[in-house]
Amino acid sequence: MDENLSTNIQKIPNIAILGFSLESNRQAPISDRNAFVENLYLNSCDIKRELDGDRAGLPVTVQGFCSRMDTIGHWTPIPILIAEAPPGGPVENSFFLSMLRDMREGLLSEASIDAVYISEHGAGLTTEDDDADGAVFEMVRTAVGPNIPIVATLDLHGHVTSKMLSSTDVMVSFKTNPHVDQFERGFEAANIINSMLNGMQVSSTLVKVPMISPAVSLLTANGPYADLIDYGQTLLNDNIINISILAGFAPADASTNGMSVLVTTKGSGKQSKILAQDTANHIAKRAWVERHRYKANLIKPQKMIELCKAVSENPNKPSIIIADVADNPGGGGRGNTAFALRALLKAKIKHAAVGMIIDPALAKEAHEIGEGKSFCAIFNRDEATKFSDKWQAQATILKLIKGSCVGRRGLYKGRRLDLGLCALLSVDGVKVVISTARHQLADPIFLERLGIGISSLRILVVKSRGHFRAGFDETHTPSEIFEVDFPGLTSPLIEKLHLKNVKRPIFPLDGDMEWVVPLFEDGNH
Repeated sequence: MDENLSTNIQKIPNIAILGFSLESNRQAPISDRNAFVENLYLNSCDIKRELDGDRAGLPVTVQGFCSRMDTIGHWTPIPILIAEAPPGGPVENSFFLSMLRDMREGLLSEASIDAVYISEHGAGLTTEDDDADGAVFEMVRTAVGPNIPIVATLDLHGHVTSKMLSSTDVMVSFKTNPHVDQFERGFEAANIINSMLNGMQVSSTLVKVPMISPAVSLLTANGPYADLIDYGQTLLNDNIINISILAGFAPADASTNGMSVLVTTKGSGKQSKILAQDTANHIAKRAWVERHRYKANLIKPQKMIELCKAVSENPNKPSIIIADVADNPGGGGRGNTAFALRALLKAKIKHAAVGMIIDPALAKEAHEIGEGKSFCAIFNRDEATKFSDKWQAQATILKLIKGSCVGRRGLYKGRRLDLGLCALLSVDGVKVVISTARHQLADPIFLERLGIGISSLRILVVKSRGHFRAGFDETHTPSEIFEVDFPGLTSPLIEKLHLKNVKRPIFPLDGDMEWVVPLFEDGNH
């Protein structure tokens, strides 16, 4: 879209803003109301307060959307409700339905709505519905009617469904993983809405490709997914205004799993629809042909220890980052498994830091004891569950902090986050960052606020799948990053997820399956 787009709108448009974001991991604990309230649950007054302030408390997509609308011209934001929880288990259905009612009442209470912008994730489940995002979109369409432009932004780990397609005009997904283009995608959504308010009509098509890919193979700097997204962008022209390719989220284990190829063209006539369909089919075929390229290349725990020993003992070797990808809070992991930390301690590795261990009870106890004190730290005392065994170690409290911060790099850049009570412990020479709120270690500020200089670390173990790469790329190159194969709820190894609810056949679970692109997909409009 043209960034210098001007508007010919005769009236000041009223644009509703709402959103529901949850990346659901079927194996993770259920996401209840508290999961949202403790993270981000903004009613209309809360959203208005953010819009009138620095906006750092809003999703970055919303920040981008509003920034662009401000530059286009006068407009009136109609704040409805924005709900966002950290990746976790399916949302509790009764809470979800209550949230939907609140959204619907907010929309129906407005005398005039000219367009709707939805900031969504796309991989949401409820305890009773695999298509939570479709339910949100369908509710919005029913509330505002068939002729009001509805544009949504999506995470590229989302699952697009026919219900989502038929209920919206355009869906715009992220193009980057790690996600560093949320602001730009909100910006793009504003441009599209502005064009639609000025009379542009659109046709959107969805093709689902029956393949599930390991999360670590979905980076967009290089690799098969990067190649596919980059190729899609070369097909954009005056008639094709958006191409979004969503790889999906394997741990969702849902009937909606699979790759989604979305193409939106200008115009609503037959030729526009054919162009959208043919383009989506072409991309889908290309994705299927290259399906074997999506592989996870993890190192074994013993190899991790060998690397750490070499780095720890030789100051001339570059520092490294070890990613504990199977316990990623950004994918629904609890963030409290001890496999990596205990392996470091057993091998007597020095000059290492591990973070963040999500353990509210331990963080609270550390704050009660105070800095400089030593104590017996009991890990996972309140959540000794699968992969997260209770254990203890003698620890010294180096630093205590609490309160919110604004991210400075990568996924969290420009976003205000409250990690709750946090503590920096020393356990047999290894620095251990303890946090209360469940977030992945994807921004160096989470360490810097505890007094840890990234450049001073020889070894950093992060509980994150890939977003840490954008946070730490100023200090570590890809060759200095290693992903390790430990157990956890977010293992990128498809065979370890024990998927039961995905539609079969699907690759790679059915490795010998054949598939051809359907002539027309259900939901094409």
